[in-house]
Amino acid sequence: MVYCARCGKELSEDMDYCPYCGARQKAISRKEYEVLPDDLILKVKELIRKGNVTKIIVKNERDETLLEMPVTVGLIGTLLAPWVAALGVIAALATKCKIIVEEKE
Repeated sequence: MVYCARCGKELSEDMDYCPYCGARQKAISRKEYEVLPDDLILKVKELIRKGNVTKIIVKNERDETLLEMPVTVGLIGTLLAPWVAALGVIAALATKCKIIVEEKE
């Protein structure tokens, strides 16, 4: 499943431009992962280590956004700690989580 980076509408994978807002699509792609709350922090850390991630969005089972985290090159160590604490709270409250990852191609 691919989503427009600007408007968030669902698109087919072969589209170069969003038919809804006209944004170019090949520069950033979105991937979706469903995880249990116990695995949430580990999965987010794994995705950050991957290196080409620009944004991580965590949603609950009702598709409500719980956390939207920009990921930059400098997001390491103490800068990551508040985000991990927030993820811990989300993991304690949620029954199932969806992670949406925006990546540079």
